[in-house]
Amino acid sequence: MKYLLLASAAATLSAVPAMAQDEPVGDPIIVLGEGLEDTPSVPAYSVIELDREQIVTTASGTLEDTLNSVAGFQQFRRSDSRSSNPTAQGATLRALGGNASSRALVLLDGVPMVDPFFGYVPFNAIAPERLSSIRVTRGGGTGPFGAGALAGAIELTSADPQTLGLVSGQALVNDRGGTQTSATIAPSWDGGYAVASGRWDRGKGFYTTPEADRVPATARAAYDSWSASGRVVQQLGDNLEVQLRGLAFEDNRTLRFEGADSRIRGEDVSLRVVSRGPWQVDALAYAQWRNFSNVIISSTRFVRVLDQKDTPASGLGGKIEVRPPLGENHTLRLGVDYRRSEGDLFEDAYSAFSGNLTENRFAGGNNDDLGLFADYDWNYGPITLTGGLRADRYSINDGFYRAVEPDGTVVTDDTFADRSDWEVTWRAGARLQMSRKLTLRAAAYSGFRLPTINELYRPFVVFPVVTQANAELEPERLEGWEFGMDLAAADWMRLSATFFDNKVKNAIANVTLAQNLRQRRNLDAIDAQGLELAASVDAGQFGFDGTLTFLSPEIEGTGPASVLDGNLPPQTPTFAASATASWEPAEGALLAATLRHVGKQFESDQETEPLPAATTVDLFAQVPLFGALSSVVRAENLLDETVVTRNSGGDLDLGAPQTFWIGLRYGF
Repeated sequence: MKYLLLASAAATLSAVPAMAQDEPVGDPIIVLGEGLEDTPSVPAYSVIELDREQIVTTASGTLEDTLNSVAGFQQFRRSDSRSSNPTAQGATLRALGGNASSRALVLLDGVPMVDPFFGYVPFNAIAPERLSSIRVTRGGGTGPFGAGALAGAIELTSADPQTLGLVSGQALVNDRGGTQTSATIAPSWDGGYAVASGRWDRGKGFYTTPEADRVPATARAAYDSWSASGRVVQQLGDNLEVQLRGLAFEDNRTLRFEGADSRIRGEDVSLRVVSRGPWQVDALAYAQWRNFSNVIISSTRFVRVLDQKDTPASGLGGKIEVRPPLGENHTLRLGVDYRRSEGDLFEDAYSAFSGNLTENRFAGGNNDDLGLFADYDWNYGPITLTGGLRADRYSINDGFYRAVEPDGTVVTDDTFADRSDWEVTWRAGARLQMSRKLTLRAAAYSGFRLPTINELYRPFVVFPVVTQANAELEPERLEGWEFGMDLAAADWMRLSATFFDNKVKNAIANVTLAQNLRQRRNLDAIDAQGLELAASVDAGQFGFDGTLTFLSPEIEGTGPASVLDGNLPPQTPTFAASATASWEPAEGALLAATLRHVGKQFESDQETEPLPAATTVDLFAQVPLFGALSSVVRAENLLDETVVTRNSGGDLDLGAPQTFWIGLRYGF
């Protein structure tokens, strides 16, 4: 199947006429395949840019490994996308965690990538080698699809043929027999190009269970995932451009025990039209289809107790953004966007003692959001002022939960009232160029996030802990402010610092009700303050990129949640740092070492199950052989640090141990 997809994509593209790799001499260079030019407001906020070299030179070759270079980025658990349950892969920033849904907006070429049912990010579907850059903006915001940008936005930009070359690929193997292969073809022609790419990762994995706790049913965290993508960009006239993108993926994993298998699969398609005339327009439409299945194995009897056999979901949406011609020093963005998420759950419960089917369960619903937004930027010499306003009309509809015994007896048959409302959010920022080297900036903002269909209607089990859904959840709302500075200490050194204060009201968390019983509830708030530091050095052959964040998050709780007041949010550290030093001794050669530290965390809101601090060292080396062919050696967790990713009453899961990779690359 994987090879068929790759071969079909390559054959289709080979039929495209008038391909040419050489640009016409003397013609102006036009950047194709991107959205409209960045507005002046971007540097008024806390922004980290990751270039292609940083993206494709991580020790694991995964997207989340790249994003871990931004201190403060986190998923719900410390596991990566090879050894975690997919539904735990929500992305957040600034210690605004506490549950597994994304509080950060993740965009690929302008398209939201968060799962429409669960709210996780399908990291394995987004191969890093397909990207040219990543921009991480921390803090709430407005703008297109801003309803999901509670903690910030992660914008992924696809690479074009100029970056990729006509043909590129890689094949690596690790010391446990796991493999990672990918191939890309990127032909171009007058006024357009196409990119087709495929990737396949597979391996028997490692034991997430500590050796002393293993039983005969214990299994390695085996994984087998593939993704295939295609993208066509065509210029129509001087100012008009059309972009078509498609993506298909599947990801299979086994966690802890034999038979505890999970699978996600999905298909995406999007169409984008960009006009760069006097009246600039960025119009986008997309459709996404997802499915998830998962088998829960009892940790005491090691038999199937729950089969989440089918969770079909879909996401539809689009946006239209217009920028009227107001002059060089004024930028106005006016627009509308729409998102619809819908999904259903079908699962079967089984007795851990008899193995018999005990219950069929069904749940689902849909969420809609229609947003109107306006942003205005004004440049006056060294001063940039920016402001934005957004109004969202949301609705939560058709929610239900139904449980039926095998003989047809109805156990539960709940339907939940439809509801809708308006949310208004805003942001404002200022940037002052004090000198050629020093820039000051300040911003204030608000944001909101709808509860996902999963949070509203789907209970789940991480045996033996049961977490109940809650159809009465309210949207989360953020208010925050920050101020910072950017310093060009030298032509080869840049420094930045940001202090922030963010509060998420009605924060959704898995609140402990009793031993082994939790429920999703709205907390009063999660309040987080912090200091973010970053340094970048580009001194010829030598480079350095580092980020560090000191965090002070806490739960604000009253009433039933008063026992949580002052506690850390679950899975949230108070300190995180990442530093990468690199050396390029010759053209095409690279040696890099990455040091990362994550502070102590707690599994739950009770602060009784600690996840100890962890420090890891990764290595990456690329040596050119001949032409565009290079050899690659990678080392994950070189010092074999024990990284605890889950602690349920002393029942532990561990992250990736020391792992060595070796392979070949072409065209990187």
